[in-house]
Amino acid sequence: MTGEALPGRPGTLTPEKEEKLREFWIATLQVFGVLDPKEVNGNGLAEIGNGRARTDTATSNKPEKEKKKKRMSLFRSKNKDDDTDSVTSTESSPHSAVADSDDKYGQTKEFHEALASLTPETLRATFWSMVKHDHPDSLLLRFLRARKWDVEKALVMMVSTMRWRSADVHVDDDIMKNGELSSLEAANGSDHSKRRLGEDFLAQMRLGKSFLHGVDKNGRPMCFVRVRLHKQGEQSEESLERYTVFVIESARMVLQPPVDTADYAPVKFMIKCFEANYPESLGVVLVHKAPWVFQGIWKIIKGWLDPVVASKVQFTNNVEEMEAYVPKPQIIHELGGAEDWTYKYIEPVPGENDIMKDTATRDKLLLAREEIVNEYEKATLEWIRGTGDVEVVKNNRNEIASKLKVDYWGLDPYIRARSYYDRVGMINPGGRVQFYPPKEEMAIVPETVPAGAEKIPPPVAATNGVNVETSEADLD
Repeated sequence: MTGEALPGRPGTLTPEKEEKLREFWIATLQVFGVLDPKEVNGNGLAEIGNGRARTDTATSNKPEKEKKKKRMSLFRSKNKDDDTDSVTSTESSPHSAVADSDDKYGQTKEFHEALASLTPETLRATFWSMVKHDHPDSLLLRFLRARKWDVEKALVMMVSTMRWRSADVHVDDDIMKNGELSSLEAANGSDHSKRRLGEDFLAQMRLGKSFLHGVDKNGRPMCFVRVRLHKQGEQSEESLERYTVFVIESARMVLQPPVDTADYAPVKFMIKCFEANYPESLGVVLVHKAPWVFQGIWKIIKGWLDPVVASKVQFTNNVEEMEAYVPKPQIIHELGGAEDWTYKYIEPVPGENDIMKDTATRDKLLLAREEIVNEYEKATLEWIRGTGDVEVVKNNRNEIASKLKVDYWGLDPYIRARSYYDRVGMINPGGRVQFYPPKEEMAIVPETVPAGAEKIPPPVAATNGVNVETSEADLD
């Protein structure tokens, strides 16, 4: 890594940004049913309304009538039996805070639908499933940065993403749980629809339509998208979308990637993924040796993009221009660089996911993880309430976040099917990452039953034999 601490991340928050994070946690824990709105409005906590949350002292000098008016739940819907606000109502959610220009993917509607159709417990479970080995604060901060620190807009975006993950595409309970081997089994099965989906998915994996390999000058994982290999109509739209989500989620296992970039349907889906469901996950997009016809295509695509995302798209025409972003020894031969590496798909092997059949161990690990999650939420409530020594409480939250990170890798083999990146040695047991695994290590990773979470070494990333410490929070 460059060693440069990026702003708006855990450890680099200004007091103002930290207060925004605190507001976001208050709103989030209300949605999850962990924080009672009664406590927010009547027990010295911040009121939430119009994207604002303040301590009582912040409004102590204002007229009582104005203070009472501002002390509303974010969702502003009264229960018949008392005067508290309902967190699960969709009758008056913060739609006014989300202007049409900020809601091109209809996330306000999805927000309504999520609160109407999903229980607080489901939303909470989906959130913690998405966290994986990330710092929980980092995940919330991505939504805040994407929505320019507007808490209500960030909440709408996050809840919509939770619905998308759990109800629309089934990221964790299907795509990542079943993985490549499931597609191979479906491709060899008798169900025609499943066979076509499996064949289409594997065709893209075998082609290497996109793949992760190496890091750029800033230590960010690189995702290559070989547009020339995409032929419109060769694969179904469903398989294209499934493949796209699989690649992005696989990248999250080694940190979230920049994507090397146009049939408009898959491009639109990819854009929606990064803008709406994986916010603040792109470092830079390099479009290399684009044909002249792409100039017209780019004018159309650019109109779909958020200006911040569009500003990250850079065009390179030769190795020298690419060297501004990637060291020449790490530019693959295919692009005219010096690295002697070629994508070669390694097929999934029957039995590589057999550990997932041990549901008893999986359930024990999930229960243990739930205890750590409860511990983190309890510490977050202490931080929100301002009880105890502030620095001690903050340090405690970070220590528990580290426990969650290590704990995830003990659980990972039981809930995520092995992928190409496990088989080639990029992702290793315990969360150790090698972006340039030695060729002798590029073999099937044997099944490993991880020891207790406390014995699993923290994730380490390596580049060309040099260990570098990195975190999802390092990426822009």
